[in-house]
Amino acid sequence: MRAVDIIIKKRDGEELTTEEINYFISAYTRDEIPDYQAAAWAMAVLLNGMTAKEITDLTLAMAQSGDILDLTGMADHAVDKHSTGGVGDKTTLVVQPLVVACGAQVGKMSGRGLGFSGGTLDKLESIPGYRVDLSKDEFLKQFREIGNVLTGQTGDLAPADGKLYALRDVTGTVASLPLIASSIMSKKIAAGAHSIVLDVKAGVGAFMQSVEDARQLAKLMVEIARQAGRRATGVISDMNQPLGNAVGNVLEVKEAIQTLHGEGPEDLTEHCLEIASYMLVLTDLARTVIEARQQVEDALNSGKAWEKFRQLVIAQNGDVSYIDHPEKLSQARIIHPVYASRSGYLSQIHAQIVGEMAVVLGAGREKKGQQIDHAVGIEIHHKVGDFLEQGEKLFTIHADSEQKLQEALPALKKAHQWSNEPVDPLPLFYEVVMEGQRLHKTKK
Repeated sequence: MRAVDIIIKKRDGEELTTEEINYFISAYTRDEIPDYQAAAWAMAVLLNGMTAKEITDLTLAMAQSGDILDLTGMADHAVDKHSTGGVGDKTTLVVQPLVVACGAQVGKMSGRGLGFSGGTLDKLESIPGYRVDLSKDEFLKQFREIGNVLTGQTGDLAPADGKLYALRDVTGTVASLPLIASSIMSKKIAAGAHSIVLDVKAGVGAFMQSVEDARQLAKLMVEIARQAGRRATGVISDMNQPLGNAVGNVLEVKEAIQTLHGEGPEDLTEHCLEIASYMLVLTDLARTVIEARQQVEDALNSGKAWEKFRQLVIAQNGDVSYIDHPEKLSQARIIHPVYASRSGYLSQIHAQIVGEMAVVLGAGREKKGQQIDHAVGIEIHHKVGDFLEQGEKLFTIHADSEQKLQEALPALKKAHQWSNEPVDPLPLFYEVVMEGQRLHKTKK
């Protein structure tokens, strides 16, 4: 079998066999296929697409390129969630304790932020002492004992995906739906997930800017899960404005803490309750979303979810006093509120601009490995559709220098657009994609 023949076959729009995909991915992982051939193959996939079977074969080949965690026998209700990334998306910090409090087990491996999309690991590391580098044995031990793990990628999981993603990033092939879907799902399968809720973002602050593109990606991943013997539900959610109010690591941790105490922003709370509900249904801990919703609301209101978050922080060596007293968390040197220059309705709060300005302030990174400032960020005090009087607080910048403050300020003002006429609020969700069906769903 030769790599060039596989490239030509995909170039000509033909379907690759399981054996051809396995050979190509295995040989590339072992450095037997050079980057230039892998780049040519990735471009052929981008231009000609893949069938559902090809994508599933590719996903499994990448998952099997390294370690695969086996959670069988350790949990009756193991479930995971994945978000395709967004601005102010701190949902894992709330959703995971919610579902664990309801009897599910979650062994989750998260990533760091890159660009304007925040990373769960960066948020967790703003809690002094919290370990995000658990070994495979430590991961499995903690999962077995408390069914609640939230760490960085452990062991040699899906190394083919790491190699291929780095190549796609510099060859203009990131935007391929088959390659995106297989990248996400290979890591979830390698991490041992049997049931997965996929939070697929759509909007200016997401990779998929249209609902149609998000729908295609969600349907692809749900189908991959089905063919791979997993269960999945795709939830298409809005990312045209930041989720919640806080954008920045410490600020988002504080907001997650508020939410777990029942005092979080309405949109973030609703989003987390909805995602958690679908996770319970997938694990058969609830028969319907309505029944699941009652369970997760009870877990939130009773304080059980908060206790599961504390348990997680303690288990991973975090100093729990910092979440019990979040005022102890680091604070930016400059806190600069900005007030509305006019009265009117907010017609836009551009999520990407807000995310990019958080990076300018130092809350995110433009390159892998770049140091970030956990304390800096932005608080957005309103939502699209809100009416403000002139002089009301619009947003607050948390900065470490006057120079960065002045760099971010004009763009953040521009991110807020106004209307003299009433504006409809943005929906939180657009659709829910399940096996063989699409359920239309919108929420204010």
